[in-house]
Amino acid sequence: MDTTIEGGFADLVLGAQSVFRAVMEALARPGSVQSIASDALPPAPLTPELGAVALTLCDHDTLVWLDPVLAANEAVVAWLAFHCGAPLTSDIGAAAFALVSDVALLPALDRFGQGTDEYPDRSTTVVLAVGAGTRAVTLKGPGIKDQFSTELPLPGGDFIEQWAENRTRFPRGVDLLLVRSGTVVGLPRTTRISEA
Repeated sequence: MDTTIEGGFADLVLGAQSVFRAVMEALARPGSVQSIASDALPPAPLTPELGAVALTLCDHDTLVWLDPVLAANEAVVAWLAFHCGAPLTSDIGAAAFALVSDVALLPALDRFGQGTDEYPDRSTTVVLAVGAGTRAVTLKGPGIKDQFSTELPLPGGDFIEQWAENRTRFPRGVDLLLVRSGTVVGLPRTTRISEA
């Protein structure tokens, strides 16, 4: 199998529409788990979920930053170039999207593009493949009635503190999509996260 040419959506329009709806619903309802019904099969270590989001949101007008493991993989780079046409950048602050294949490879959130007060949409959307572990958290903010207590596969360490700092930069700051096992969870920059 030619991994560069194959592995995209079987039906490009229907595949992209389905994933786009899931991503938009995830961002509109922070913390909710949305199903990504995708048949994308990119070369490892690009997960099917990372590949599906890239196929849906990235094109020749969007700069994409890859974590060092993805960037060093020729098959991944070729697949993204063929299927998305998105130019890659090593400038983490210039990227519209960042694809991160492991929480251990996630840079500090303030290194990503933050946008400006006039153009907050010029910030980076980080798409992070996460593992099986979860953290009990409480979410508040737009899209959440009162508060929402749940368990999310968030990075460890000082992530919650970094997220709080990210939120203080509003309207600037990054948005985050957590993907794993055919699902996506959205965390827009307006969402407050606290340990439950």
